[in-house]
Amino acid sequence: MVYYKFKDSEVLHNRIKTFPSIKFNIYNGNVYYNNGNLISGSFTSSITNTPSGYISLYELNVNRSPASNELIFPFLTKDGSFTSFRTITTSSFNADYVYGDVVSGSYPMSASISTDFYLDSRSAALNRKINALKNSLRSYLVLSPQYAYTSNLTEATWDKSTQALRTINIPSIFYGSSIKKGSVSLQYYMTGTLMGELQDNKQNGELRQVVSSSNADSGSVAGVVLYNEGIILITGSWGLDGVDQRLPDPDATSVSYRKPRWYDFGLTGSSGGTLNDLTGSSFILNLSGTNYVPTVTMFAKAPKGEINYSNNPTAITYNSDVNPLTNYSSSNNFVESQDVTVKNISSASYSDPSAPFEKTVYVNSVGIYDENKNLIAIAKMAKPIRKRNSDDLTFKLKLDF
Repeated sequence: MVYYKFKDSEVLHNRIKTFPSIKFNIYNGNVYYNNGNLISGSFTSSITNTPSGYISLYELNVNRSPASNELIFPFLTKDGSFTSFRTITTSSFNADYVYGDVVSGSYPMSASISTDFYLDSRSAALNRKINALKNSLRSYLVLSPQYAYTSNLTEATWDKSTQALRTINIPSIFYGSSIKKGSVSLQYYMTGTLMGELQDNKQNGELRQVVSSSNADSGSVAGVVLYNEGIILITGSWGLDGVDQRLPDPDATSVSYRKPRWYDFGLTGSSGGTLNDLTGSSFILNLSGTNYVPTVTMFAKAPKGEINYSNNPTAITYNSDVNPLTNYSSSNNFVESQDVTVKNISSASYSDPSAPFEKTVYVNSVGIYDENKNLIAIAKMAKPIRKRNSDDLTFKLKLDF
């Protein structure tokens, strides 16, 4: 076997920038990701062991039964290295486990979008979560003044530490590196009728109302998008058309019947211990992610005058003496017979006489080896490629990660 080393000019490293489309449907307390439904399995109600609208990291424990202890799980033994899981604190690791104990976790690890509603009269614990976004909001001020944490402008004043708002949290496993600017759309439906829609159509993070059943508040800003963090802040407080619903008050922890507002987006079922009567309401969140796919392009060359022999048994003329010479064969030695003839597969214009012999092989795969000559990849051809002695071929191989 002949090995050829790739030259620096024959290996190209690049990356592909993709924008995968993402759609979340929220209805009746359930989240549906890209219009997908749960796939039932033979051993579990959900083949992925994750709820609707969730992504299973690494897709572990697929179609395994939790009741029969079939689920795999991460574990380690406490020893002198003090290695533990990130979710276990140092004090708990020292106090709750002795040397030799098995520390275990659980699979599958999954993620989905979530929403949090912050009232005017919020607790200090909730207020810390909004304060943690202060620096992130300030970094986006170059895009729009709507990112300001506090504003004393004549046309609009607010303080996000006391403002009623809702956050939509999107894990990065859905969108990749960041959310694509101009791709965010929030649609509020009631009994199948579109009551309003928000879009960041100016690509500056401002969620402006572009559709309303009453054409009121058109162009008003109802929130902002933190593209890199995957967080949407909704602050729109004007009422949308539709029937009154039992919703939380923006200035207290009680509920009242009122018209829905934009910061009610995604609110379904039981939230914060308060039952919310949202019968007939549904929400759609559309966005595109930004994902980078590393690629490697390799040019494998088959030089002229080389790679002209095949190990395929059909390359030998039928009835050729392929056995070793009897006098020289043993358990340690092998001598190939000199009477073996290679089949002539060169084509001629006529059946007789036949075309002169020319070494011809068909390449159906290319092996990629590391520096220690270990086979690490095989590139298969859609159909075998003819390689004659006079041919100089180059195979372009592309690998995505």
